[in-house]
Amino acid sequence: MCGVKTMNKPAAVGAVLLIVIGAFVVGRYTGKTGQRSEHGGTRRVLYYVDSMHPAYRSDKPGIAPDCGMPLEPVYAEDVGTARSASLAQLPPGDVSIDGVTQRLLGVRMATVERSGAPHVIRLVARVVPEDTKVYRINSGTDGFIRETYNDSVGELVKKDQKLATSYTGETLAVASGFLAASAGVPGANGRDGSRTVPFPGTLAKQGSSSIQGYTDRLRNLGVSDVQIKQIAESGQLPQSIDIVAPVDGFILARNITPGQHFEHSTEFYRIADLSRVWIVADVFASEAQSFHPGAMARVTLSGQGKTFSARVSNVLPQVDPATRTLKLRLEADNPGFALRPDMYVDVELPVAMPAGLTVPQDAVLDSGREQRVFVERSSGVFEPRQVQTGWRSGDRVQIVHGLAEGERVVAAGTFLVDSESRLKSIAQATSMQPHEKVPPRSNNEPGLAARAGKVKDAACGMMIDAGQAVAEGNTLDRDGVTYYFCSDRCKKKFGAQPEHYLALNPSGRRHD
Repeated sequence: MCGVKTMNKPAAVGAVLLIVIGAFVVGRYTGKTGQRSEHGGTRRVLYYVDSMHPAYRSDKPGIAPDCGMPLEPVYAEDVGTARSASLAQLPPGDVSIDGVTQRLLGVRMATVERSGAPHVIRLVARVVPEDTKVYRINSGTDGFIRETYNDSVGELVKKDQKLATSYTGETLAVASGFLAASAGVPGANGRDGSRTVPFPGTLAKQGSSSIQGYTDRLRNLGVSDVQIKQIAESGQLPQSIDIVAPVDGFILARNITPGQHFEHSTEFYRIADLSRVWIVADVFASEAQSFHPGAMARVTLSGQGKTFSARVSNVLPQVDPATRTLKLRLEADNPGFALRPDMYVDVELPVAMPAGLTVPQDAVLDSGREQRVFVERSSGVFEPRQVQTGWRSGDRVQIVHGLAEGERVVAAGTFLVDSESRLKSIAQATSMQPHEKVPPRSNNEPGLAARAGKVKDAACGMMIDAGQAVAEGNTLDRDGVTYYFCSDRCKKKFGAQPEHYLALNPSGRRHD
């Protein structure tokens, strides 16, 4: 074409490549630095992260491979701010964590609230018979068993039902005396000459004392009132002595067989009246105060869907030596005898928790020796604080001492914040040069350990501020060694038994 200067082919290809490379470089640069701040400047992106899994990083924007969420940018300004805050001079144990890092660590806050809580305590309990309704049938003399009748363990028997027959020579001798005494009572014989002596309680006054004596001796030898009445009415000695059930109930134990010889006081049977039973559960001493006599509970028979009402009767004072628990006793009616001894049941007991300051349970770190939370002093600055906890209900725990209503505490990511706090305390404690010469000090001047930050309480083992312990006079000097304490109480405990606490917390001392 006229008037147009053409470019040779190699030059044209080179120009295109330069344009593509330039666009790529610009794109890469603007991808990391092309986002403007709210003040109009450019914020430099260091990398992108998965908010659900902060360990995943990418040098370019995109989608997280695991959850499908957009990757979030991490700006150099935020990281610089975090580093500056971490280097700031904060009280011992306090930690500063910027907003970006909080999101990466999953740190969430919660407000200290005042609330009560209806709470249902669930227990696994065991059915036992009432000990006042367990009857033991014993022998009153020596003898042997003739026969037994439907007396297997677990059988439901009726009052005065014959369970076995026995022979005892002493019983027959006493029965003979009983008949002789009753024969001498006026009116003992009917008009037709037959024996009409009624049950001893209806005999005439004359001779009644003798009859009563024989009656008591027969009862003592194990003869039932039913058979005593039969002897009195028939006027004949029985061929054997009947062993009968004293109440309606279930046979819990059977210790005899036909032909067996027995001695005095041998237990034949143990029978329990199960029309009303006890339900016993193990509870910790801290829970015992929640159970009051008369409180109603719901009892469910596992796997059967049957429910019963039970009433709290008592918390027994004995402590189980193995589990260190107390026994909670409930009483329940047992229609149809659905509740059998040694069955396990589920118990639900509603209790009202008193109103108090509460926080989420995840906010409390419990080391066994102490409980503490992290309180937000200002934006991004967290202070560890020792607290005393009370009741727990659902996901809430009562704070008895240590917090005020309206304060904000770390409720998620608490362990990560605690780790950061501990690392900072260690860094502060080792920040002094190892060969630094420490000048002499007066009695009011803190020594090396005090200026080093955190030390361990020689009594309770808690990490404390050494300077604060010195200022409050909670220190002791022993054998040239200074020991630090969180309170006067721990100081006195250590002073009373120093060897004991030194064995538990050998690191609770510092040479100044």
